[in-house]
This record gives sequence, C-alpha cells and structure tokens, in this order.
Amino acid sequence: MKLQLNIQPLDSWINIKNEPLLISGPCSAETEDQLLSTAHLLKATGKVSVLRAGIWKPRTRPGEFEGIGSIGLEWLKRAKAETGLPTAVEVANAKHVEEALAAGVDILWIGARSTVNPFTVQEIADALKGVDIPVLVKNPVNPDLQLWIGALERINKAGITKLGAIHRGFSSFEKSAFRNEPMWELAIQLKTLCPELPIINDPSHICGNRELIPYISQKALDLDMQGLMIESHLDPSVAWTDAKQQVTPAALAEMVSKFTLRQPESKNEEFTDKLADLRKEIDKIDDLVLQKLAERMSITQKIGEFKRDNQVTILQVNRWDEIMQKRTSFAKALKLDVNFTEKFLELVHGESIRRQTEIMNAGKVEAGIAAEAHTETK
Repeated sequence: MKLQLNIQPLDSWINIKNEPLLISGPCSAETEDQLLSTAHLLKATGKVSVLRAGIWKPRTRPGEFEGIGSIGLEWLKRAKAETGLPTAVEVANAKHVEEALAAGVDILWIGARSTVNPFTVQEIADALKGVDIPVLVKNPVNPDLQLWIGALERINKAGITKLGAIHRGFSSFEKSAFRNEPMWELAIQLKTLCPELPIINDPSHICGNRELIPYISQKALDLDMQGLMIESHLDPSVAWTDAKQQVTPAALAEMVSKFTLRQPESKNEEFTDKLADLRKEIDKIDDLVLQKLAERMSITQKIGEFKRDNQVTILQVNRWDEIMQKRTSFAKALKLDVNFTEKFLELVHGESIRRQTEIMNAGKVEAGIAAEAHTETK
C-alpha cells in the first residue's frame, strides 16, 4: 500500500545549483566569525546549495555544549545576506519554529531525537500550520519505519507540502564502523511506499568519522537519493561538537567532484531492451524460487505432523546447526554473500517453526478460541 502524501517536487522548492543537492555547514554555530567564515568558504566551492548550522543542540547528557541559542539565528541571517545561500536549522519544539521563522530561516528539519516522539512532532506540526516552508524529517533514532512515516504524515497534515526525509542511520547495539547503522532497507522501503518523496542522505551522522563519508555518499547517490547533508567546519579539529565527522569546505569540494552521478533511467534503446530481457530472466527465476519454497514448506508441514504424532519437539538445535554450516559453505562456493545466506536461512527456518507450531497446537488454539467465545456469551 502506497503512502499518500501531498507534496511538491524537490526542484520546485530548492534551487539545486549543482548536482547532487548539497546541504552543508557546521554541526554547531559556535561564534559569528566561525559561521560566517565557513559560509563564505562553502559558497566559494560552488557546490553547496543550502547552508546548515546547529543552533539548538539536543545532547545525550547535560553539561555538554547544547548550542549557542537564538543569537546564532542572527549570525545565520547575516551569512545568508552575505553569501546568498538559503539557510536550514533543526527545530525541536514550537518555540524553535517561531524563532526560526522570525529570523527568516528558509528550511527547517526535525532531528532524530524529535522524530521518535509523536508528541514533539505534533507540537512542531501545530506551530507550522499556515506556514509555507520546506521541512525535512530525519529518521527516528531507533529503526522504526512507522515512526518515520508518522512524523512525515503529521507535518504534511499541518499543510506542509514542501516535504522531504533525511536518512541519517539508526542506533544499534552491535558495534560496527558506523556511528549509526545505515540500514538502507528502511530508506528503500520508504522510497518504495512514496516514490515522490525526496530523501536526502546524512553521511556525517551515519559515519561518525570523515573517512567513511565518501563511501556512504556515493552509495546513497547510487540508491537514487536526491541529495546529501554533510557537516563542514573551517577547522574541524577545534569544533565544539562532532569534530570527527566534519570536513573542511575544501575537502568537501574535492569529495563532491569525485562522485559518480547516475540517472534512474536511460534513453538508450539498446540498454532498455537488454535490461528488459534480463529482468524477464529474473522474473522466471523468482517464480521458480517461490515454487521451490512452497514445496519446502509442504514438506515442513509433513515433518510437523510427524513430530506431533511422535511427541518430538519442534526445534532440534543440532539439525539447525547442520543446516547453517552446510548451506553457508555451499553458498560461499556459489559466491553468495554469507550474511545474506544466513539471513535468508533464518527467515525460512522461522517460517518453518511457525508452521510446525501451528500444527503442534492446532487443537489447543481451537479450544482457546472456543473458550473465549463461551466466556463472551455469558
């Protein structure tokens, strides 16, 4: 089911001077000189379309720098006047919205810590009613697509049609090279549900360090995301917040110049015809895969009945270990990714367990339903 949002195309509300759309600026506005100097350096690159700066900074723990506050809006206003770059700031409550609008900020975004709270999002949405301004919604901290969608819907229902999403990655207990796991599949799901919704990638917050930003940026562009939000500071080594993930304007310009830009479609008829033929082959194989899965589940059902009749437990850990070892070894020989194979097998095994559980407890489930019905009629 498609997501129904009333939104305008990205290029109708942002002047994209160069591709890709690039929103950049310091993580935090620290001093007037720092913000103005960075803004001028970014303008000089010719690559940046929008100047961003953190004015209010929601921090994990008290005592850390929580943003310069409202005075930073005046600095941002001056940076806009001197460079001509439209400005963007994060807002986390109605007061932030009111102050940002009064200062002439061009684009607002809702941060990950705010998106996770529907009460906060609704407060922001209420403050935006009757206002015609672009709003970008970052994904929530935790990997919950419905929370992300809900925030977008709340802002859209407030009358905001210049709407976009920001993919900034998700928190995870698993340690990895990233500050926030990309979990690309969630951004892809959102794009599938609402193809017209612009999605901008935030590699700075995904990576947590500047070395990985080019890799994540290129992958985001290859997945047809409409732009990038990359933090930039004239001297990241002395930045007051998130020093490791910011880049200098010069480094940003060099990075962007090396990106490979691809289009979602091609007018080359030879390419289009060949692609159509290859997709037909894929369709045939997919049909065969589904048929074989159906056959496997049919055998799984027979196994479940056999176990039930002989009072044998559903799960045999030794058998599951044997399957994983043999199948992953075979997959490796076939040059399939081991992680993909493991996830696939876990899905198939989970469905097998579910089916066998239904068979084992069919009588008990029916008895439970009958008992509930009897209770309701009393």
